[in-house]
Amino acid sequence: MAATDLNHEESAPSASEAFSPAEVAQFERDGYFIARRMVSDTLLARMLEVTRDGLHREVPPVEYEADLHYPGAPPSLEAAGGHTIRRLKQALSRDFCFVEWAASAPLVNRLRQLLGPSVVMPLAHHNCIMTKEPRHSSDTGWHQDIRYWSYERPELVSVWLALTPETTQNGCLRLIPGSHRLHLDRDRFDREIFLRSDLPENQQLIEKAIWAELEPGDVLFFHARTFHAASRNHTDRAKFSVVFTFRGADSPPKPGSRSAALPELILPAPNSPGAELDESN
Repeated sequence: MAATDLNHEESAPSASEAFSPAEVAQFERDGYFIARRMVSDTLLARMLEVTRDGLHREVPPVEYEADLHYPGAPPSLEAAGGHTIRRLKQALSRDFCFVEWAASAPLVNRLRQLLGPSVVMPLAHHNCIMTKEPRHSSDTGWHQDIRYWSYERPELVSVWLALTPETTQNGCLRLIPGSHRLHLDRDRFDREIFLRSDLPENQQLIEKAIWAELEPGDVLFFHARTFHAASRNHTDRAKFSVVFTFRGADSPPKPGSRSAALPELILPAPNSPGAELDESN
């Protein structure tokens, strides 16, 4: 992805509302970047309130840990912990606070640097609140977000906002720096397109992984081709994150694919007075 030069735009955002050139270069090199304290305490508190209410009332649509059968998950909805929620889906429609975050200048400015001047938010992928509960959470193997997605170019960026602390003990993400530039043979993956950890060549790659520990309000930007994984939650407190995905206007979903199954939102230029999210598709 090429960074755009914001100097020719309407007006350059302040340093706190954009990546520095060095930060863009780091994203390009490593396939991820962590921006600290991007979200206010007030907005975080509202997101947490909506999250806890949605979990308590099991407000649909939801995805249960038992639905995916990952290691550590309950074997069925009827088993102990079977109704442990993994994701509250369609986050954007749950409360305006998520729209406020998606359209915020610090986020949109950074996305424009990575994706180009016109940024689109697919609603078919992510657009969720990820929850990792104690006792009945699961392990997620090494994968790339793009594995089941269908776009003209695989140049998308996932944005992971921590609502609670994310640590090595409660299942924070691990990422392999530079893995977004790799093109691996299909036999290095299992049937579900997870990286096979039993292969020596994959083990050497996994040994390079870093832990993405986050505090509330921190935001992890990562390329859709960056390999990442997460363990289950080994603490006694739940972990919550808001996850959205974005693409540039020049990389639409392929017609008839799952990626094209839901509408998309065109994010406004942050410096446009009165701009609102436009729905497309």
